[in-house]
Amino acid sequence: MTVDHLNELLLICSLVLLIAVAAVRLSSRSGLPSLLIYLGIGIAIGQDGLGGVVFDNAELTQLLGYTALVVILAEGGLGTKWKEIKPALPRAVSLSTVGVAVSVGVTAAGAHYFAGLDWRQALLIGAVVSSTDAAAVFSVLRSVPLPARLTGVLEAESGFNDAPVVILVVAFSTAGPVEHWYVLLGEIALELAIGAAIGLAFGWLGAYGLRHVALPASGLYPIAVMAIAVSAYAAGALAHGSGFLAVYLAAMILGNAKLPHSPATRGFAEGLGWIGQIGMFVLLGLLVTPHNLLDDILPALLIGMILTLVARPMSVFVALLPFRVPWREKSLLSWAGLRGAVPIVLATIPMVGDVPGSERVFNIVFVLVVVYTLVQGPTLPWLARRLRLGDGEEAADLGIESAPLERLRGHLLSTSIGPASRMHGVEVGELRMPAGAAVTLIVRDGSSFVPSPSTVLRRGDELLVVATDPVRDAAERRLQAVSQGGKLAGWLGTGGPVGRRGHRHH
Repeated sequence: MTVDHLNELLLICSLVLLIAVAAVRLSSRSGLPSLLIYLGIGIAIGQDGLGGVVFDNAELTQLLGYTALVVILAEGGLGTKWKEIKPALPRAVSLSTVGVAVSVGVTAAGAHYFAGLDWRQALLIGAVVSSTDAAAVFSVLRSVPLPARLTGVLEAESGFNDAPVVILVVAFSTAGPVEHWYVLLGEIALELAIGAAIGLAFGWLGAYGLRHVALPASGLYPIAVMAIAVSAYAAGALAHGSGFLAVYLAAMILGNAKLPHSPATRGFAEGLGWIGQIGMFVLLGLLVTPHNLLDDILPALLIGMILTLVARPMSVFVALLPFRVPWREKSLLSWAGLRGAVPIVLATIPMVGDVPGSERVFNIVFVLVVVYTLVQGPTLPWLARRLRLGDGEEAADLGIESAPLERLRGHLLSTSIGPASRMHGVEVGELRMPAGAAVTLIVRDGSSFVPSPSTVLRRGDELLVVATDPVRDAAERRLQAVSQGGKLAGWLGTGGPVGRRGHRHH
């Protein structure tokens, strides 16, 4: 590649990114999932579109797709709140294991008996489409006001179920007979255990190191966090474990560790996640050849109907049998099994392995994902309202920026009072900050001043709080508590006034 070629490539890539950014605005207004617009961009510049670009490198697509998926899972893990995901963890694990097994079996049987595919192709399609897509789930669910218990289940499931599905797809793509089911179960359990152990270790060690080492520039923290998350994936994969599970768990620990400059870190990760999504979807759109899809449209619609109306609901109801989950929530979880680029990326694995009929598998999965994402994504908010599972506006969590003051052994905390915060109307003295922490400056309407204990806080104020190292966490908890519960919130409360024994008043 010459410099001239590089200049042309940079111009094309930057234009594609700008179009994709504009498409996000369009999708947010129309309810159309942005991933479909990205796929459309790839198809438009492909060999059947206006650009005429011929691209058929499935191996490169798979490698770049894996890279993008690692970044997307890291971004999703950083944004996952432990307090929401903790109660949902057993259900998410059951959906990611038992649910995947049921979905693969039912979808494969339907593809074999109703669509006429041989068993290897049917099992491949069943495994590929049984993974919910982290990018689709994270982007759609954060715009749908669902209860935290449901978003926690769906986000954790999308982060966890990539791991067993990848193992199944690789097993079904190998030459020769497929291993016995109990051997596959043992391999899946071992790889998940290795990946979980490595992810937890990297996350804990990385958080410990970043909290005890003050880096000289704030821009280094996001780089360090993403490097730790990606290294967890690489270490997990090299140890023959699940790298996808490792990166998600490591990022989740880092995201909940109250690291310095955590909002900036999340913003950096979100930007990388968007680039990963855009690049992955555009590349997949380039890889597909639209005129080859015609013969596979009907089988794709049929298999998608079996997956959406039979396999997914059955997997949800079977996986959640040990738990007391209302039928309304099960119904929403059944419809919210969103697919996206992950199944299409996984469909490149048999293509790279030269499995007979792998191109047909890829085409069926592509059509299925496009059609049913178009159906499920926009209708999810409507279904949530019909099932009366939508939450109204709640006091949002307080975003707190932390910068280390190494020589003073303290931290400078910066936070803004949002429109839904109950900190509005509270006096500075009523914050009852722990000893060793104090509100030192307030920025209001473009001017700053040093507050007195009787200064009344207002919406839009920005607070600068200095806290010594031992009380930093307590100071953050107190600010969060007052933001969500008002000045009567208990010392460690997060949502409302707390009585003497620590129970929330209703």
